[in-house]
Amino acid sequence: MSALTPQSDMPTPTTDKITQAAMETIYLCKFRVSMDGEWLCLRELDDISLTPDPEPTHEDSWEDLTDVVEQLRDDTEDPNYLMANERMNLMNMAKLSIKGLIESALNLGRTLDSDYAPLQQFFVVMEHCLKHGLKAKKTFLGQNKSFWGPLELVEKLVPEAAEITASVKDLPGLKTPVGRGRAWLRLALMQKKLSEYMKALINRKDLLSEFYEPNALMMEEEGAIIAGLLVGLNVIDANFCMKGEDLDSQVGVIDFSMYLKDGNSTKGSEGDGQITAILDQKNYVEELNRHLSATVNNLQAKVDALEKSNTKLTEELAVANNRIITLQEEMERVKEESSYILESNRKVTKDRTADGHALTEARKQLKEETQLRLDVEKELEVQIGMRQEMELAMKMLEKDVCEKQDALVALRQQLDDLRALKHELSFKLQSSDMGVKQKSELNSRLEEKTNQMAATIKQLEQSEKDLVKQAKTLNSAANKLIQKHH
Repeated sequence: MSALTPQSDMPTPTTDKITQAAMETIYLCKFRVSMDGEWLCLRELDDISLTPDPEPTHEDSWEDLTDVVEQLRDDTEDPNYLMANERMNLMNMAKLSIKGLIESALNLGRTLDSDYAPLQQFFVVMEHCLKHGLKAKKTFLGQNKSFWGPLELVEKLVPEAAEITASVKDLPGLKTPVGRGRAWLRLALMQKKLSEYMKALINRKDLLSEFYEPNALMMEEEGAIIAGLLVGLNVIDANFCMKGEDLDSQVGVIDFSMYLKDGNSTKGSEGDGQITAILDQKNYVEELNRHLSATVNNLQAKVDALEKSNTKLTEELAVANNRIITLQEEMERVKEESSYILESNRKVTKDRTADGHALTEARKQLKEETQLRLDVEKELEVQIGMRQEMELAMKMLEKDVCEKQDALVALRQQLDDLRALKHELSFKLQSSDMGVKQKSELNSRLEEKTNQMAATIKQLEQSEKDLVKQAKTLNSAANKLIQKHH
């Protein structure tokens, strides 16, 4: 590939070498190779002329290359073949871009910003992947192709993505859908959720069919492969300043110079590639351990808060029980007073010496006391029912707290398993030649346990929300009961 770089002291490449280079590096259906100074670039055919550049050093070589490209285009007129070729080229470019970005970021050892060249090239490649096979939508200004529409669907599939979608819409400097799509990709990478969002989007091909052709990259297997490769980017840290960056007018040109290597250096770099892959996995496991530790701490804090709420509800239940006992005593006293009044009324009835006015007053007082007794009995029944409900709710809360404690124990056990896997990966770093096969098995176990823990955490969060709602309901009921008696 280095033979394609123009140098004055090198011989003219042969037609076979040019044909091989074209088959390996040229994105035939959408792009062509052009020379820009010392860089080997890939540009869109819509933006540049299809005629050869008249200024390169080896004019005959580039004319031969143009002829080969035209011949290859004539031989591959089948649209399905062209689209499959495009998907394969884009997938290979994504592999090179992601691998180069991870290696350079780990060697750099600091947070990446928007001026970092490998990071810029990664976003350009991702933009081409998302644009592949887009359906053109007709507007009053003409046809428009934008990958912002599919990215907007992510917030419906993953609620966590709603935050970055809202942030992109609130940015004042973005005026085009393309600029908003580029800003979305950068925020998702900063959030270290780009792989998760892309997987969720690719799994819903029924929704993507509205935006993409059936043989587009996002609708085929290559899209799922690229989404899996994006997991490795979780080991890097990036920080972007969106307010001062012009994302609407950037031109997406892929720079091949950082990916071109001599054939002699390929074999020597295989061992380094294996060590780098193990280091990437080790960093990923460490990042996952930190995330799980933070999750366990948050769950422990929530369990403590629920225990405090449970204690408070127990105290309020004891106060309510005391109030019920007081009401029962008042009811007994009212019954005794009513009996005494009834007995007095009988005596008054037998004794005709009492006047009619006293008898009327006694009957009125008896009626009031009887009504008061009925009210007290009704209130006592209500208090008894509320007491039973509160006792049932307390039992359910205690059961849920026990379940959460068991879940925390299981999470700690899984965290210990992950730490053991981390030590195993560290040991495999020292013996990388013998541990290549075991590495894939450990990765499968790690991903399976990660998925299980994610499901468990979601269930715990849902049960926690239910407990909080029940606690609020009990608190409101207790407050109403206390206010009613006061």
